Amino acid sequence: MAKINDYYQKKQLMEKLADEINQLEQDQSLKRELAFENSIRELMKEYDKSPKHVLQILTAIDPSIAGAKAEGSTSTRAKRPMKTYKNPHTGEVVKTRGGNHKVLNEWREKHGKEAVQSWQQD
Repeated sequence: MAKINDYYQKKQLMEKLADEINQLEQDQSLKRELAFENSIRELMKEYDKSPKHVLQILTAIDPSIAGAKAEGSTSTRAKRPMKTYKNPHTGEVVKTRGGNHKVLNEWREKHGKEAVQSWQQD
């Protein structure tokens, strides 16, 4: 019976979404936006330009567009500090920003976690 319940729930959801789409299609502002989008796509095709080219042109017209893009793409998280480990047995040096490094893991298995941690250099 669970499948039939799931079926009817999804069917109701589809009907609800179809109603919402119909309402959106009647919205004049959406119609204008879709017409604008189609016009831009036709122009891009006519002049053989990609969205990237259009963005470059718009950035040249209004430089604040590039600033908004750069601000949105920057991460708020700072990079992890670079850590350097030197194996006293082999003299091998490993530099990493994370703790899940292949060579470090091999060293930890062979020599122990605390020993490898003590090999960290400042």
